Amino acid sequence: MSKDRPIADATRVVSAGRRAEWTQGIVNPPVWRASTHLYGSVAELRANGARDTHHRLFYGRRGSPTQWSLAEALTELEPGAEATFLYPSGVAAIAAALLSVLSPGDELLVPDTAYDPTRALATGLLKRFGIATRFYDPLIGAGIADLIGEQTRAIFMESPGSLTFEVQDVPAIVAAAKARGVTTLLDNTWATPLRFRAIEKGVDLTILACTKYVVGHSDVMLGSVTAAPSHWRKLREVSFQLGQVASPDDAWLGSRGLRTMAVRLAQHEASALKIARWLETRPEVDRVLHPALPSCPGHEHFVRDFTGGSGLFSFVLKGGDEAARAALIDGLDHFGIGYSWGGFESLAIPADPQHHRSATKPAFAGPLVRLQIGLEDADDLIADLAQGLGRFSDALE
Repeated sequence: MSKDRPIADATRVVSAGRRAEWTQGIVNPPVWRASTHLYGSVAELRANGARDTHHRLFYGRRGSPTQWSLAEALTELEPGAEATFLYPSGVAAIAAALLSVLSPGDELLVPDTAYDPTRALATGLLKRFGIATRFYDPLIGAGIADLIGEQTRAIFMESPGSLTFEVQDVPAIVAAAKARGVTTLLDNTWATPLRFRAIEKGVDLTILACTKYVVGHSDVMLGSVTAAPSHWRKLREVSFQLGQVASPDDAWLGSRGLRTMAVRLAQHEASALKIARWLETRPEVDRVLHPALPSCPGHEHFVRDFTGGSGLFSFVLKGGDEAARAALIDGLDHFGIGYSWGGFESLAIPADPQHHRSATKPAFAGPLVRLQIGLEDADDLIADLAQGLGRFSDALE
């Protein structure tokens, strides 16, 4: 094979971040648990403190090879990125990323479809710090230029959007932001770098709730921010000042999950698309909100910019009320009822976007159900949903 051939993502997730000095001849980097790192002399202690501590033992809060390995692997999945910082949750990652680019008096633009904790951060902590937030239609595209004011310092994106999965025109928004010197941030958890390369598309800071597809087993809280060269130093400085650090045990589990993410994501994607297409044929379903389907807002951006999908989507019921929707969900055998997603198990929850929007007014024929499609057999999940839709119909009678 030619050395000039680019390495495929499936190979990169297996090999990335496994430096020999970190693995010490072991396949997986070991778990380095430490708060204190010892020095041989006062002179060595002072000299080490005066140097850049990136990938250098200094103090436990600055990390160890366990954390560095996962961070470097995530960086390698984003061509053009400088480095990655890890956090104890996805929300912590979002907070650190925003605080690294915003100051009192600044304005932040956030899509109306953003993850509810992101919205709460903007209207809570950031507002207390004197940072204003304006929510915008996620499908605004190049029209975002009309919203950029003198105080606008950052544009946050989440594509697809939470609950209703609108796909944003990220390249158009990035172009408008760069023309005005505005920083762009993207919550890329749904697609991961395997389906959407954010830094390559000009995004300055790309965020993952690694709790989801990176970890993949519903047992770790973990987040990351990968930065373009122009934004890395400030991100790291603010993250250190906030005292942010991911546990080495959690980072190790994140690294273990990452090695199988490509094959898991392919299965999530295939099963979800099969189920979404089946739901489109059901008389009880008014609409399926899956980015790969033409019925999803922004589908044209998905076709143009993404290399594939994942396992999370919603569908709109044809009429009905809370009780009928609950009858559908409560009796499911293969779907758990719970928050989060990206693990091996399927989940179903009621979704009520109308309670979380201010710039747009979503109107649907009936209540929404959000599905996380896990690694079970897709036909078993379809049979389970068929019975659930039957219960939904019975509840309407």
